[in-house]
Amino acid sequence: MESQRITEYERKRLENIKRNDELLASLKIHSKLADLSASTKRHREQTKSYRISPQKKAKSETPAVIRRSLRTQGKKPDSPGLTDDFNETPKKQTSPKSQVTPDKSARELKPLSMRDVSVSSEPDEPLVKKILSLSVSKQSPSKGPKKAIGFRIRASIDLDSMELMPENIARVVPGRILSVKFFPSTDIRMVVVGNKFGDLGFWNVDSETEDSDGIYMYRPHPAPISSICIQPFSMNKITTCCYHGLIRSLDVNKEIFDLTYTTEDAIYSMSQRPDDVNSLYFGEGRGVVCVWDERSKSSSSSWNLHDSRINSIDFNPENTNLMATSSSDGTACIWDLRKVGRKSNPNSLKEITRDRAVHSAYFSPSGSHLATTSHDDKIGVLSGANYDDEFLLYHYNQTGRWLSSFKGVWGWDDSYVFVGNMKRGVDVISTEKNRIVTTLESPHVTAIPCRFDAHPFKVGMLAGATSGGQVYIWS
Repeated sequence: MESQRITEYERKRLENIKRNDELLASLKIHSKLADLSASTKRHREQTKSYRISPQKKAKSETPAVIRRSLRTQGKKPDSPGLTDDFNETPKKQTSPKSQVTPDKSARELKPLSMRDVSVSSEPDEPLVKKILSLSVSKQSPSKGPKKAIGFRIRASIDLDSMELMPENIARVVPGRILSVKFFPSTDIRMVVVGNKFGDLGFWNVDSETEDSDGIYMYRPHPAPISSICIQPFSMNKITTCCYHGLIRSLDVNKEIFDLTYTTEDAIYSMSQRPDDVNSLYFGEGRGVVCVWDERSKSSSSSWNLHDSRINSIDFNPENTNLMATSSSDGTACIWDLRKVGRKSNPNSLKEITRDRAVHSAYFSPSGSHLATTSHDDKIGVLSGANYDDEFLLYHYNQTGRWLSSFKGVWGWDDSYVFVGNMKRGVDVISTEKNRIVTTLESPHVTAIPCRFDAHPFKVGMLAGATSGGQVYIWS
């Protein structure tokens, strides 16, 4: 009766169980599981124990020796020590005056002695004597095929002949150089530079003194030096300006940095008309150009020319009534000083517009061209009767915050514009071919030259300054 009650599904389930049991019995699985369980239980019983403390080491009979210096033992040292006249300072050390906070004295609104603001390690008598020895009569250019226009030599140049020699490389000042200027003399190769710390550095390349490298440095300003002007007929007068709103004039004969002008606004640029050394034109604050009259010791004019800072001021060497300005407002303008007059907001003769800040606008040696360098990666050259003809050339000008901005400068004629590049070279732009024709390169260049100046009387001599304080002179 019970077998009849079992369903088909239940019958198959019982058959599967019986078949699996037989399979396990044939493999002896149950006996192996029993053996494994027994061995595991014995292993647990054997490993179960209490922690036994380690045996204590026997104390050594020899006592430990405590090291003590001869000084703590009250004994004399083994060696006599350094001599009383020992001096660890290197030979070229900073003079005591250079350690008397030159920055503080530079902020004082009064004349400063050259020695009070000197930060050189050697006396500056050779520099003073050399500058005073330069006579005005020797500054006239030599006769020949070269032509002097605007107190500069005009001549063609063979680019392949320009080279950089190791002896023409020097670190003149620490930090980033913003301005560089050659002495306008045929008798000497001397460069003057200004850096971001307010240091004014002189490098006499022709220095023949064995114990001197010809480098002298002063700190007459408490902020970056934006421009340097050297009077060609009186080279013992060197004028500098800075972002702190100060203009100082170095009188080498009196050995004094005199205070010429002071303002609460920053001074970003400065220039002089070639035919008027008594007037000083400088860009102050946001787009204002002021004229300082050296004879009356006062500001004779002031004009609002731009909406932002003025980065450069330049004059046409053939027609000094034409003035070119460049600004961070994205424009460069040409002004006729005869039409500006007393107007506070005059109209320009020509306005050049760029997408970003214009770093420089310089007239060519003949005055027939105008070269602009702007932050929108453009270099423009204007020409023609009214500067209506223009060609634009792409040039990467993104120097960043740690490098001085590129400013293209003219050579010794209207043929070439020299501008630095981010590959430690100097690009040479031809105004005839409207392109970069060559790049001045050298394995001796270890930094990017950003600011340049062409020697006014030595054709082919170009000075390039870097953001590390180095100066390279191609010749």
